[in-house]
Amino acid sequence: MNTPAAIEVTDLVKRYGDRDVVDGLSFDVRHGETFALLGPNGAGKSTTIEILEGFRAATSGTARVLGHDPAHGDAQWRGRIGVVSQSSADIERYSAREVLRHFASLYRHPRDVAETIERCGIAPFATQRVGFLSGGQKRRVDVALGIIGNPEVLFLDEPTTGFDPNARREFWGLIQQLKGEGMTMVLTTHYLDEAEQLSDRAGIIAA
Repeated sequence: MNTPAAIEVTDLVKRYGDRDVVDGLSFDVRHGETFALLGPNGAGKSTTIEILEGFRAATSGTARVLGHDPAHGDAQWRGRIGVVSQSSADIERYSAREVLRHFASLYRHPRDVAETIERCGIAPFATQRVGFLSGGQKRRVDVALGIIGNPEVLFLDEPTTGFDPNARREFWGLIQQLKGEGMTMVLTTHYLDEAEQLSDRAGIIAA
């Protein structure tokens, strides 16, 4: 018997007024797979990710993440997913370590905070307030927040924006480690080399 996919999307549509932002999109992501979603700006990548995360409702079609409709995901379901969005949360008054400790306390089986700080390259600035960090450093904190809950599925929406080339390659190493642990990941990126390096499969949204 076939195991259900971790993510199943069928004929997904998101419409604003008379404009279709997502128009009939279908794909699936297997458990333990890294799937890259590619396309130009405005193609609907981020909207699709936000629907899968449960932050937006689809106009029509279906989406299932870990067997659940994200639009009706409860707290238990949310504890099984991780999100690395394109902008930091309102955490700038606190240090990176304080933020991670707080978020870790919200999950039943979080990752170790000290280990997560090391793995995400945050140790050199862990005691600094997030508001004083550079753009690339903030993205590292975002990634750490995305994985601190030890999720089964991780959504990464353009995660290396603001990274210099060396930081990007260090991040790739982290994703490869998470992949080795069996984590399912969905990645949006504008970098074709990043998609080639990290993903098992890729889908392209065109027109």
